[in-house]
Amino acid sequence: MSKSFFGKTGSGEDTFLYEIENEHFILKVTDYGAILQSLIDRRTGIDIVEGFDEVSCYENHSAHFGAVIGRVANRIEGPQFTLNGTVYHLVDNEHGISLHGGNIGLDRRVYHGEIEGNRIILTGLVPDGEEGYPGNLSLKITYELLDNGVDLRVEGTSDRDTLLGITNHSYYNLDGSESAMDEEVRLNADTFAEIDGRGLTLPVIRPAAGTPFDFTSFKALGADIHADDEQLRLGNGYDHHFPVAGKGLREMAVCRGRKLQLTVESNLPGFHMYTANYLDGVTGKYGHRYPARSAVCFEPEFFPNGINYEGIEPKPILKAGETSVQEIRLTVTAL
Repeated sequence: MSKSFFGKTGSGEDTFLYEIENEHFILKVTDYGAILQSLIDRRTGIDIVEGFDEVSCYENHSAHFGAVIGRVANRIEGPQFTLNGTVYHLVDNEHGISLHGGNIGLDRRVYHGEIEGNRIILTGLVPDGEEGYPGNLSLKITYELLDNGVDLRVEGTSDRDTLLGITNHSYYNLDGSESAMDEEVRLNADTFAEIDGRGLTLPVIRPAAGTPFDFTSFKALGADIHADDEQLRLGNGYDHHFPVAGKGLREMAVCRGRKLQLTVESNLPGFHMYTANYLDGVTGKYGHRYPARSAVCFEPEFFPNGINYEGIEPKPILKAGETSVQEIRLTVTAL
């Protein structure tokens, strides 16, 4: 295990990279943004997540590589929501929308970090009113290295009723290549939600059968991505929410490359699949270039903008004094 300097933020804060390992994996997490910086499979040497080697690159790029996102992941329209009869106005950072928590989301702050055995623990306090959200929010973010992968738990407690609906925004490439479109995916979802031209998820849930969104059996990500489909055109590829039936920790998605398979599980209500349609070719770790569609994101989350939609449940409401535990588990197996 180790802790190494990761650079200063633009405001002069020191950041650090925390590293732990076991027989199968090397896990690296930075205290800036609680970012999953590396997950290296020791059997193959493949680092399955895209990212950077210093904090300034994360600060200066808008793709949210590897970060814990919140207070609420994805988009909130208005941007505003009503809670207990009070309207809360959020920071507009995308043309009438609050995206991924606003300008200072959970991924734009430095946490206090510690290593405890096979866990990297990050803690912090998000002040009342930041980005428009009510409540002083205490956070404990734990990355636990397992024999078969990583478990991420975010525990949040607030002194006022507020919202908390996180995700992890890792970009996965299981082959270390410049395209993920040959990787095969199976989703534990037979419906998907439509989006509009702004990428806002709509409360219109459609059957996936007979559409390019049917991944109920393994299919290459690129197999139908160029199909004549209005939803694919609006997203410039896959950029959509998939509800997942059931409760508790359960399978969301399985992705397999040439040598490795990734299973994503969560206790959240669904997930967003994003095929990195807008990556710009930036150079990251190991000198690797990250062009559009070089990776795929599986982002467990609450239904985007669900706080503003009647009939969409559950909503990401955190009651004062209660603790919300939101979990994402990544299992990596050799093929």
